[in-house]
Amino acid sequence: MTKPGRQDPLHGITLETLLTRLVEKYGWPELASRIDINCFAKDPSIASSLKFLRKTPWARQKVEALYLQSSRAEDKD
Repeated sequence: MTKPGRQDPLHGITLETLLTRLVEKYGWPELASRIDINCFAKDPSIASSLKFLRKTPWARQKVEALYLQSSRAEDKD
């Protein structure tokens, strides 16, 4: 069970929205340098990246962690 008052910071954010925001903020080359995933480096697209991330939990976790880190940094500004 989830403790009261404690919420998932990614609740309600789709993987597509999350990835789109990261691409808008960093661009594909910067994403590829921050997270070493071929789908970000070679012919990147939202569709191909989503397909890969949905099948690969470790990669999805890295993308979600980067999103959370970048959104926390924006909140501090």
